[in-house]
Amino acid sequence: MDLRQVVKVYRSIGGEVTALDGIDLQVRQGEFVVLQGRSGSGKTTLVNCTTGLDRCTAGEIVVAGTRVHELGPERASRWRRRNVGVVFQSFELLPTLTALENVMLPMDFAGSFSHVHQSRRALELLDAVEIAEHAKKVPAALSGGQQQRLAIARAMANDPPILVADEPTGSLDSATAEAVLKVFDRLVDAGKTVLMVTHDPDVAAHASRTLTIADGRLLSPMAPGVPHA
Repeated sequence: MDLRQVVKVYRSIGGEVTALDGIDLQVRQGEFVVLQGRSGSGKTTLVNCTTGLDRCTAGEIVVAGTRVHELGPERASRWRRRNVGVVFQSFELLPTLTALENVMLPMDFAGSFSHVHQSRRALELLDAVEIAEHAKKVPAALSGGQQQRLAIARAMANDPPILVADEPTGSLDSATAEAVLKVFDRLVDAGKTVLMVTHDPDVAAHASRTLTIADGRLLSPMAPGVPHA
């Protein structure tokens, strides 16, 4: 993951707001990077630009070999399905689908597995986050921690090399948050790259590197001198 002089400017009738101001960031494969900062510092904008959910105004973003800053919305969506798993604080689960069906859905969109394989893989992922026994339940029947584990399983559906999480423990109590973070630890141990946005300093204990962003600028060293993901 390689970001070079990334700028994001939002324009409105009231004027321009610079959300990202010359961001340089490199993240290597298998690294667990935590991005901290106050509300409005640019954390979520950085995540959105990195994953192609938003487009930067200037600069370069290369993730998993793809020049994300050059992708339009449709191409970015297709690329994201296979290369980046995104986990949100609000879970973003489909309420009418079971846990199993929520995990199968990204595979169906990507056309990456047969239906039988989709079901088998979804069960394996639910088991990996320790909620396989809840496979037939809808999200409303799960606790907050279980829903976040489900969201992680769904993000891993197409086996992306990179996971990006925006405040994934923000709405959880401390014990549940710790359990969810251990899921991310296991994914990193398995070779996945994790970029996590948080305001919680306790989360940093799980990271291999912690960065701070303020007013759209990184205040911490941008990179270890190693190859990038």
